[in-house]
Amino acid sequence: MKKVLITGSNGLLGQYLVQLFSEDAAWQVIATGKGPNRLRWQEGYTYVTADLSIPEEITALIAAHQPEVIIHSGAMTQADDCERNKEACWTTNVTATRHLRAASDAFFLFLSTDFVFDGLSGPYLETDLVNPLSYYGSSKVAAERAVMAGAAPWAIARTVLVYGVSDDPKRGNIITWVKGNLEQGKAIKVVDDQWRTPTLVHDLAIGCKLIVEQQAQGIWHLSGKDLMTPFDMALAVAEHFSLDASLMERVNAETFTQPAKRPARTGFIIDKAVEQLGYRPRSFKEGIEVVKTGLK
Repeated sequence: MKKVLITGSNGLLGQYLVQLFSEDAAWQVIATGKGPNRLRWQEGYTYVTADLSIPEEITALIAAHQPEVIIHSGAMTQADDCERNKEACWTTNVTATRHLRAASDAFFLFLSTDFVFDGLSGPYLETDLVNPLSYYGSSKVAAERAVMAGAAPWAIARTVLVYGVSDDPKRGNIITWVKGNLEQGKAIKVVDDQWRTPTLVHDLAIGCKLIVEQQAQGIWHLSGKDLMTPFDMALAVAEHFSLDASLMERVNAETFTQPAKRPARTGFIIDKAVEQLGYRPRSFKEGIEVVKTGLK
């Protein structure tokens, strides 16, 4: 039995990673987060509270559990929050990654983002040059470089606009946001000049497990396969739940004032993951049905 340490286990991806690995008898799971355990289920894994910005806490965590694999999904991911509080962003996304990377010789899988790109020529391959527009994107580029600089084997899984059902009722996503507003008869404005390949969190977790099981080193793009605007996504949600799409107003990104600049056209070309890992993401319409089932 191998030990896997999963950081950010209270986050959306983290909770699915913990569940996926806990259900596999080949793995012993150590989950960690900054605060108390917020996951629904409490069995099949060990939870440890740790602040990864404190090197001593990382050292103690690694010494106590000696993981063979580390999946580092813990991060500050809200781009606007990162822009407003750059020091906290850098500490969480870069400094903590450096400490964690230096503390162990385990196989290290780091979760990154499409925001490392400028959005001028998406969708992107793993070999395309990074050029972030926001502080969040810059922090992720710096963290990626810290991962690559380490001596132990590593992989980086970049992803795009992750959605799914969370244990945290406060954590929404585009599907629940559109559904909730239209059900209440509320008008919404939805951006139609940004393109993404939205990623079902279940698929992303499975992709991460494929990387770990195959010890597949290097950079991997793991996302959905449909290149869509948020307005396209909202239309699909309205159609799926038979809601009134006339309540939706098509707008451009300049309608909203946001501290962090967003790349216009990202999305990923996932051929490498499909062909070499056996990654099989669901369509966005299939993802809506998965979320619908989880909302019951």
